[in-house]
Amino acid sequence: MAATTDTRGTELGRYLKARRAQVRPEDVGLPAGGGLRRTPGLRREELAALAGVSVDYYIRLERGRETNPSPAVVDALGRALRLRGDAYERLHELAELASGRVSELPASSEHTVRDSVLRMLESVRPLPAYVVSRYNRVLAANPPGRRLMPGLWEWPEHQRNLTRYLFLHPVGRTLYEPWGETVALSVAHLRAVAGADPDDPELTALVGELVLKSPEFARLWERYDVCERGGGQKSFRHPKVGPMTLTYEVMQLARTGGQRMVVYQAAPGTPDEKAMLRLDSADARPESVPSDHPEPAAETWHAGVPSLAHASAASAD
Repeated sequence: MAATTDTRGTELGRYLKARRAQVRPEDVGLPAGGGLRRTPGLRREELAALAGVSVDYYIRLERGRETNPSPAVVDALGRALRLRGDAYERLHELAELASGRVSELPASSEHTVRDSVLRMLESVRPLPAYVVSRYNRVLAANPPGRRLMPGLWEWPEHQRNLTRYLFLHPVGRTLYEPWGETVALSVAHLRAVAGADPDDPELTALVGELVLKSPEFARLWERYDVCERGGGQKSFRHPKVGPMTLTYEVMQLARTGGQRMVVYQAAPGTPDEKAMLRLDSADARPESVPSDHPEPAAETWHAGVPSLAHASAASAD
């Protein structure tokens, strides 16, 4: 148990260190000078003074040796670091995790999608929709949802992760516009959902691979930006249907260990809607679909096979 507590305290310390590096002295009313700075952002003693805690106490927090900060101290650190919204909430969550005030961690990501959810995916057609796990592995998708992300389905099932697709797939690197903003939000969201269980094997494997293969991911991951995504807008340059900007909603699925359903739409009668509707037609079919997983004509894909409430597989057209 002690090793788990140490790990959680270290995660809080990493977050504090990363956020401290992003605050310039002039942002909080301190002179920019004051000697050579080996690292960007605030020094430990400057942040400690702003938060009203001793330097020794803050150093122990950042190094994971102090794991029980009071809510008042956490509030003071959040204000000193100029945290807002999701970033502020994440600081409190990590502090609770470090202290052991969280009695039970969320369950690891589940990869089984309920039949009722599969029916929902089919019912929202022609809107593109899919279900992802806590750490963005694609678990199910309706046909337009599949066609929204060409090339993803060429990968084995266990590799079909949206964050991996953004950074490592050549289509994923050109599909979204602007790509830099899209990947920054994706990494910030992954940081947000990872906070409660940073040692989850699925998460550590994904992060380890991306840090090794993508310098862009490694840089963004070390920033410790966090953002809970509940919806918004994305622009695509789709190789089959052309450019389009779609709004999307994200719905948490109860009792699933963090699964989310993502549904896209466009304003009626717009060029964006016309492009989106083409995703539900045969002419938007991906150029390359694994031979052992034929694309269904009217069924929702789940875990690599056509399925809708355990219906028998229909032959592909």
